[in-house]
Amino acid sequence: MNLPTKITISRIVIVVAMLITLFILSLLNISVPNLGNTGINLVYFITAIVFILASATDWLDGFLARRNNQITDLGKFLDPIADKLLIDGLLIFLIVAPHFAPSTLTFSLWCAIILIARDLIVDALRLIAVTKNKVIAANIFGKAKTVLQMVAIVAILLNGWPFSYFDSGFPEGLRVAELLVYLATAVSLLSGIIYVVTNRQVLREENKDESSKSRRNS
Repeated sequence: MNLPTKITISRIVIVVAMLITLFILSLLNISVPNLGNTGINLVYFITAIVFILASATDWLDGFLARRNNQITDLGKFLDPIADKLLIDGLLIFLIVAPHFAPSTLTFSLWCAIILIARDLIVDALRLIAVTKNKVIAANIFGKAKTVLQMVAIVAILLNGWPFSYFDSGFPEGLRVAELLVYLATAVSLLSGIIYVVTNRQVLREENKDESSKSRRNS
């Protein structure tokens, strides 16, 4: 196992540990203060720092894999899974545990549902591809979606900072952080459609296999 893959696996372990900790704190229903007069919840602030560091390792393992010519099918498969755990796990946390910081911005429920549903569909497609000895790597739109989601999640965790400085230039009731959430959702839908369309042959092969099995069993 090469270094980039080890970094990816380490990211998965860190993310799982972070999510377990967050949900345990949520179940304990602990009231957590804000960070000074910033309006940023202390737990959210720490979570944002861990989230940023974990996201940085996503860039690091990709950089090392390309530089050292260590790109592997295992790495291509694990890297998107690590991203989904990090992003979708935090999306679920932000929806089900708002009591941590009830006065801060919240992530749109419908946007979160769309984002998570898209990821589940794409991941299912990847799993089908693996059974066909094929690997579906992330495309440019999928990567753009991931970056937008990461920025939006950090902005929500930090109660709109640093984009809150520009909120006055937007229509009343709309904030930059929320706009990023909507933009990430739109790009996510686009990338999901592209994944399905460009890899529809994998689905066709799966349907053919199922039909063949049905005929043999009948």
